[in-house]
This record gives sequence, C-alpha cells and structure tokens, in this order.
Amino acid sequence: MIVVKVGGSEGINYQAVAEDAASLWKEGQKLIIVHGGSSETNNIAEALGHPPQFLTHPGGMTSRLTDRKTLEIFEMVYCGLVNKRLVELLQKEGVNAVGLSGIDGRVFEGRRKDAVKYIENGKTKVHRGDYTGSVEKVNTGLLALLMDAGYLPVLTPPAVSYEGDAINTDGDTAASMVATSFRAEALLLLSNIPGLLASFPDESSLIPEIPASKIDDPRFMAVAQGRMKKKVLGAVEAVRGGVGRVIFGDARVEEPIRKALAGAGTLIR
Repeated sequence: MIVVKVGGSEGINYQAVAEDAASLWKEGQKLIIVHGGSSETNNIAEALGHPPQFLTHPGGMTSRLTDRKTLEIFEMVYCGLVNKRLVELLQKEGVNAVGLSGIDGRVFEGRRKDAVKYIENGKTKVHRGDYTGSVEKVNTGLLALLMDAGYLPVLTPPAVSYEGDAINTDGDTAASMVATSFRAEALLLLSNIPGLLASFPDESSLIPEIPASKIDDPRFMAVAQGRMKKKVLGAVEAVRGGVGRVIFGDARVEEPIRKALAGAGTLIR
C-alpha cells in the first residue's frame, strides 16, 4: 500500500501524477491518493471577494482562518474542481477512481477546535468560531471496501467533526493518518519543490535524508518553518506509527511517484 499526497500549490503536474498512479495501479500496486488545493482556493476566494486570511500560531506554524464562507469556498474547490480534475484524469487512464471528501462516509473524522490561538503583533490572541480541526479517525473499512472492489480512492479535506460539522483540516496530516492506519509501505508528499530544502528556495540545497530519530536536531528543524514544519512533524509521526518511509517528492516532473519511490527527494525513515 502506498499513500500519495498531492499538494495544492502552483505548478503541480496533475496529468503526470494521474498517469504514474494509473500505471502503478494496473501493475497491482494498491494506492490511495490524497490531495490539496490551496492555490486554487486562494485564487477563487480572491475572485469571489472573500480573500484568504492566515493565522500564525505559537510555535511558528500557520493555518487558514476558516469562517463559514471560507469553508464553502474550500469545499467548492477541494471537493469539486480539484478532486474531479484528478478523478477525470485517472478515468482517462483507465482507472476507476472514486473521489471522496473527508465528510463522505466520515472518511476523515476529528474534533472541531473551539478556539484557535494565534500571534498578532507579538501578542497571543484567541480566535473563536473557526471551522477547523484535526483528523483523529480514518474510515479504513470504507476505503478497504473500495480498493477490494477495484476502485482507486481519491480523497480530500474537509473532514467531519464528531458533531457532524465540516472542518478544514490539513491534507498532509490527513494523508499521514491514512498511511498510519493502513501501515503503508510508503507515504509520498508531492509538491512544487523537489523535497526539503536547506536554503529555500534554492533547489540545489535539497536534503536527501532525515533520520526520524534525529528530527529534533536544530539543523533540520531550522529549515522547516511555517507549513513545512507541520509536514515534517507529520512525516515523523507517520514513521513512528508504522509507515515504512516518507518521501517528500516533486510533483512537477514526469513519473513523480516512481521517481520519489526510487530515491528522488527527501527521505524520512
């Protein structure tokens, strides 16, 4: 089992991802695809007159401020445009893909946060009424049922809270939870850079490997700021949870999945 998380930044080669996934699927490799859609969401939110806002939390990580209107735009783009784009591309490659959000069948389930702490002008503040949360459960039964019947699941946030609310959740964390739940052979985090970079955005500064046991080394965490910090910590949790390896790879290239599995990118194990 391989879990492939496709990022939502500009430059993603969705056609190459679909072709590569379809080729592996036809060879008998079980796959689950999880995707984002942040860039498209930002563009459409701007066009609709509801521009995105981001919060910086204590510890340096960032997240999207998600009021109800933002959540609806998020669902429109993630569950509609991006999800169906990938499903269509896979169908063209002869793979019977099924696109699901985390709400459908409670694929991604978790707790909605009552309050979110953030930093503004050096002060810690609290934002309430956000539709955000974290994935704590994965409906592995539904996903296994689909795969056993010959379908390739294509999954996307949002998740669903225990009370039934849609909640914006981090796609990398969701993918990590899927990989951990299935004890996947590999979790691939594909984005618009070749891997973890020591001197972002210098792509020649690629870090080829980070041992999970050394993730607390300041040399590594110093280069993992903002959203990348969350990605790296999630990757380590996946390895500690039984995933064979996590690879940060490049989704702009041809055969992005095969190349990541062959060693291109940043390996955490």
